[in-house]
Amino acid sequence: MSNIRPCRDDERAAILAIVNAAAQAYRGVIPADRWHEPYMGADELAREIAAGVAFWGYEEDGALLGVMGLQAVRDVDLIRHAYVRPGIQRRGIGGALLAELRRLSARRMLVGTWTAADWAIRFYMRHGFALASPAQKTVLLKTYWSIPDRQIETSVVLANPPIDEL
Repeated sequence: MSNIRPCRDDERAAILAIVNAAAQAYRGVIPADRWHEPYMGADELAREIAAGVAFWGYEEDGALLGVMGLQAVRDVDLIRHAYVRPGIQRRGIGGALLAELRRLSARRMLVGTWTAADWAIRFYMRHGFALASPAQKTVLLKTYWSIPDRQIETSVVLANPPIDEL
């Protein structure tokens, strides 16, 4: 039986295992200067949680199979760190997590991902998100995220509902 629920503090190792295993898909795809091993360390996870990222998990038969973070920033909710264990992707786990987080929020949702991660872009577009224009993307990333300029250059933003103009 499956269940979507908030992740517990004692599940940080499981969250990191999922994130780092699934993030291997980025190796050789995103710019080399943006890749690092591990993709997310324990300190970074702690900082993200302290900054308000609430992780939700997809659990089946007692095992955490996927995670997705939700972070309220100003007037929007950001989808952060959405990953499903390799080998069980494309089975609806990410979509179920996203639908649950969407159900919990009445605000516009934004997600940032790598421009080269075409599979992630397609996933969000299938679930009602629309790409922001390049000009909108830059404004959104500088407004709602704290990331380096190099990451802004190599990222896209998707929104639900779509953004007409800024």
